[in-house]
Amino acid sequence: MFPNLSKTIESISQISVSEERKEVLQPLIDYVQNKVDNQEEIRLNFICTHNSRRSHLSQIWAQTMAFQFGIQNVFCYSGGTEATAMFPKVSETLMNQGFEILKLSESQNPVYSVKFSENQHPIICFSKTFDDGFNPKSGFAAIMTCSSADEGCPFIAGAEKRLPIRYSDPKEFDGTEFMNEKYEERSLEIASEMYFVFSQIKKYK
Repeated sequence: MFPNLSKTIESISQISVSEERKEVLQPLIDYVQNKVDNQEEIRLNFICTHNSRRSHLSQIWAQTMAFQFGIQNVFCYSGGTEATAMFPKVSETLMNQGFEILKLSESQNPVYSVKFSENQHPIICFSKTFDDGFNPKSGFAAIMTCSSADEGCPFIAGAEKRLPIRYSDPKEFDGTEFMNEKYEERSLEIASEMYFVFSQIKKYK
């Protein structure tokens, strides 16, 4: 893990998760634990409307925390009900928190390489629909990170489980004096909950 990211995770470990949110997260813990117990691959697809902010933050932090806690065979994805672009403030926020991020293309929907460790595969991030060919077609958990995607998408083909884990959209603070603060806050909230999820996983039966 990169040193600055390790420091961020150390501070994240001090953030308490409320009992109410623990209840929301428990089905995801159960899903991951069941896969670990059965020595199966764990595929998590984080879904939001535009695949631009919350779903990417969730994908990146879940993959990072799986590595942090030594949970093997975890593959995290993200998608939307429509494709737009990963919002630039997301990559800026994550870089400030210790990730190394490269923009691999300069299109309207750029592709980003997100690394949490020198020797681990980068997480590839770009906006796409949840059923894009880049994402798994079956045997995955669909994690709905926003209410509009959850309500507007009642059926996710191929999903073994559908788990609503919703977060407030930092987009509402775009262009305001609170923008940087709110993106950092949302990233840390998601990180602390993914930290909690993977900290609960027992690696052996």
